[in-house]
Amino acid sequence: MNNKFDALKDDDSGDHEQDQGSPKDSEKEKPEEEEKEQIIIKKKMVVPGPGEHPLQYNYTFWYSRRTPGRPASTQSYEQNIKQIGSFASVEQFWRFYSHMIRPGDLTGHSDFHLFKEGIKPMWEDDANKMGGKWIIRLRKGLASRCWENLILAMLGEQFMVGEEICGAVVSVRFQEDIISIWNKTASDQGTTARIRDTLRRVLNLPPNTIMEYKTHTDSINYCSCKIIVSRAAKQRTADQSMGRLPWSGEC
Repeated sequence: MNNKFDALKDDDSGDHEQDQGSPKDSEKEKPEEEEKEQIIIKKKMVVPGPGEHPLQYNYTFWYSRRTPGRPASTQSYEQNIKQIGSFASVEQFWRFYSHMIRPGDLTGHSDFHLFKEGIKPMWEDDANKMGGKWIIRLRKGLASRCWENLILAMLGEQFMVGEEICGAVVSVRFQEDIISIWNKTASDQGTTARIRDTLRRVLNLPPNTIMEYKTHTDSINYCSCKIIVSRAAKQRTADQSMGRLPWSGEC
């Protein structure tokens, strides 16, 4: 079967001896605890059901929504993002997707994320922090079709870049919608170029479509600057209201 989606056409326990006064022994326990956590995570990973068609990787759907105009810190963003569910087969994907609202029907500042299981849709995640994303800004009305084409291409391994793909995001905004695909290694220009070319093909983009590649390091720095400026503006407003500073329109 050349394409996985062709299938859809058919209908603690354990005591450790240690010297309680020895910090070295307590330090040895930390790797063991981390190994136990990894084992628990692996046990929870979803598996294909009997007779189902497995995907090359497991994936997880996420959803987030935030108040526009309010800079989001890493902590508030992580609290705001909600996991919808994970899947390991073509059939499990369609069970989720067929019941989800299409991006074009979302309201407000909303995002759908589809990432490989175990990778959080955050710049700081270990799998993402050295990578970046291709960004395409869409006029209203195109998000649902483009999102579906993008995630089907990703699940069907059409990008042909090995383990480089981390996930994809569709962001619904008031004036436009944005789709992006994230990869692990921003410095690998050959891989990022292949992702760009495949993205053009699977979305059937016009030749003059503007595509922007942005590293997650740049995104983190930009967001940090916005938060600092916002805090400084609030502090200045507070100082002015207390009479500590003269009123002025300049920063």
